[in-house]
Amino acid sequence: MAVSRRMMLAGSMGAGAAVLARSASAAVAQPGQVERWGVLELAFDGPRTGNPFDDVALSVRFSSDGRTIRVPGFYDGDGVYRVRFSPPETGRWQWTSESSAATMSGKSGSFECTAPSAGNHGPVRVAAGYHFAYADGTPFRQIGTTCYSWALQSEAKCAQTLATLKTAPFNKMRMLVFPNVESVATNPFVRTGPGPRDWDPARIDPAYFRRFEDRIRKLGDLGIEADVILFHPYDEKRGYSDMARADDERYLRYIIARFGAYRNLWWSMANEYDDVKSKTMADWDHLLQMLQAEDPHDRLRSIHQITTYYDNRKPWITHSSIQNGAAVLDDVRAQLHRSFGLKPVVFDEVCYEGNSKLRWGNLTGEQMVERFWWGLMGGTYVGHSETIDPERNADHSWLGQGGRLAGTSPPRLAFLRRIMEEGPAPGIEPIQTWWNYSIAGKEFEYYLHYFGSEQPTQWPVVLPGRKGQPMNAYRLDIIDTWNMTISPVDGLFRMQRHGDYDFHDPARPTVTLPGKPWLAVRLVKV
Repeated sequence: MAVSRRMMLAGSMGAGAAVLARSASAAVAQPGQVERWGVLELAFDGPRTGNPFDDVALSVRFSSDGRTIRVPGFYDGDGVYRVRFSPPETGRWQWTSESSAATMSGKSGSFECTAPSAGNHGPVRVAAGYHFAYADGTPFRQIGTTCYSWALQSEAKCAQTLATLKTAPFNKMRMLVFPNVESVATNPFVRTGPGPRDWDPARIDPAYFRRFEDRIRKLGDLGIEADVILFHPYDEKRGYSDMARADDERYLRYIIARFGAYRNLWWSMANEYDDVKSKTMADWDHLLQMLQAEDPHDRLRSIHQITTYYDNRKPWITHSSIQNGAAVLDDVRAQLHRSFGLKPVVFDEVCYEGNSKLRWGNLTGEQMVERFWWGLMGGTYVGHSETIDPERNADHSWLGQGGRLAGTSPPRLAFLRRIMEEGPAPGIEPIQTWWNYSIAGKEFEYYLHYFGSEQPTQWPVVLPGRKGQPMNAYRLDIIDTWNMTISPVDGLFRMQRHGDYDFHDPARPTVTLPGKPWLAVRLVKV
């Protein structure tokens, strides 16, 4: 039985071939191949009666070279059940299905996992304690943005957002599963009546999630990570985040099975979790533990607060997702956040560039960019969004619905991303933050110093160092972070002992600066 063209196209982002199993009497199609970290999809005909979300269990065991991974399946409507798997290693993989429905149980096959294609670096993982890298070791320097309900807008509006992202600097997009503003797609569950809360949590609507995953795939095609937010407190009208635990678990299992194989997927359990009044800390712990235990692809996991910080040291959290605009007004406060969490920190919400009358949506472009730079100097990462709208309504801005960017910060963030990518791997480290150097980079090799809104006319070129440590020579660049220029300074700075704790070049103790705001200097060992 031939694999249909629809199934061949089911796994984008270099997914390769898919496998189709149609019925108990039909032969299972022999698979072709899929590239490493692509998506292999198996489809089975199964029961149409009863409640497929509760009454039917399906999973597939994938095995290769002594390793076995059990992957759950999900119901996709019209009697079709699917299993999606992203192979972590090349080589020959065998698979066998297990199901409570006899027609889907005991099917088997194999496929070849080939080397990844160009541009496929695998999923993002934590690297070196406080940073990120793709599975193949390529550093991931996070420059993220938030568009809460962009994936739920009209096809035309979604296409406009994707076109904007194609030329924007962002490599991560935070996005809600459940709508929080005016949207086209609003019903993740089957409706049971005309009222806003007339829906059945036991009856998931596959069409809603099929549409949503199309947006995840399209972000992946652009090289953008999809940071998918599972719950939020902004929908008191419909109450999707106020379900009972059994309903939360059903939804979570469905989401894991449906989305988890996409290599550009990150999980965010909730946005402003502490404002969801129907859930306790024990509820969030339970759901995060379940997510960790039942996600066979082990994607990144976080949870985002409004006031009460979640304890990000818990083992089911991979990185801290923080809301705090003041923490990225200097390098010290930013660095302290990662010291307390002992994990990478992404300040996903630091207020937004915009013209909103609300205090969280009226940063200037300069203030937005400044927060990114201070976050970088603290060894952390920062997220963007904007609330620019002619009517000053944030719901219809980039933050709420996507569309076009109107702010002045994105080109400067593209410039910052270039600076980050030219820096040490896997990322910038704060250097002796407690002693007010405001220096970050990699000791004895690479240094950044950021001045923020100060307007210096000179800077003492003093680097931390003690007896016996390398006293190297450096070239120095003056970086204008707003005008996006890099001006090399002639000659080298040749370090010698300056005191018990510092190095400098006695022949060149200072560098002259242009007396403007938003400057930085960069020293690179020669």
